[in-house]
Amino acid sequence: MVSADPDLPAALRCIRQGGVLAYPTEAVYGLGCNPADLAAVQRILTLKQRPASKGLILIAADFAQLEPWLKPLDDVLLARVLPSWPGPVTWLLPVRPEVSPLIRGDHDTLAARVTAHPVCRELCLQLGHPLISTSANLSDQPPARSAQAVRQQFGAQLDCILDAPLGEQAQPTEIRHGLTGEIVRPA
Repeated sequence: MVSADPDLPAALRCIRQGGVLAYPTEAVYGLGCNPADLAAVQRILTLKQRPASKGLILIAADFAQLEPWLKPLDDVLLARVLPSWPGPVTWLLPVRPEVSPLIRGDHDTLAARVTAHPVCRELCLQLGHPLISTSANLSDQPPARSAQAVRQQFGAQLDCILDAPLGEQAQPTEIRHGLTGEIVRPA
């Protein structure tokens, strides 16, 4: 049976042991795992019934955690992106070619965000790496906004639910294209 636990150490153990975690983000509950654990990434895609071609978001405590996943960014791109972080803006940034298509999808960019949500930041800080972050819902269903809603959609299929408050965003984070600044998904 999946545990709903406000205990951060339980969530950290879950990720470190290759599990799938549901956790609060800026606006909705997310599903996450270690992005280097491709079996766990595949499990998230299967749970959500989400095609890998769409790609997933990486959240991090700071930009340094994202750098191994991204191509080097020039000063113009950094000047566009960095002032919005930490914060509720996800950027599509040039991805390293070795990053799995399970994470980047069919794209030459990676959706990435330095989160301002205190629980997400603490998870990434203590893990020392970014997390996969995708809304906790079956594809084409509304995203879960509570631990109870996560349980209703996924039952015991998850390894842990971190039951803590959502951030203050009313809608999922805005997504912008790094090279153009174009808003791909408004907040």
